[in-house]
Amino acid sequence: MGRFRYEPAPDVAADMRRLVELLGFTHIDPGRVHCRRSWGSTANAYARIWELPGMWQECLQVPAQYVIEVLGEHYDGLAEAERLKILIHELLHIPQTFSGALRNHRGQGERINDRTVGRYFARYQRALQE
Repeated sequence: MGRFRYEPAPDVAADMRRLVELLGFTHIDPGRVHCRRSWGSTANAYARIWELPGMWQECLQVPAQYVIEVLGEHYDGLAEAERLKILIHELLHIPQTFSGALRNHRGQGERINDRTVGRYFARYQRALQE
């Protein structure tokens, strides 16, 4: 595989903003969730989310930030519905506190799994119809 590289992903950002709005994720500030597309990673994933821990926030004197990275080799060939489900999954990792931390798959509150993502995706589809 070639050299690792990444760039802004405005299409992913637009999808993320639409999901946040239509799913009522009022705890998420889309202006502080940055979306990037990468190539050349050896990870076996479609996407991942990166946090800015509290220590970094304090040292850099910035509020909480997140980065959603989609891995172009895996993500780009998917159908739109699958890409949206992946973004929902990543957004579910952002805690209600929007603190810069991440929720794990089995942490407090609802689990982050295919069933939960499917429920949110169905809610998203209903919201589109309204």
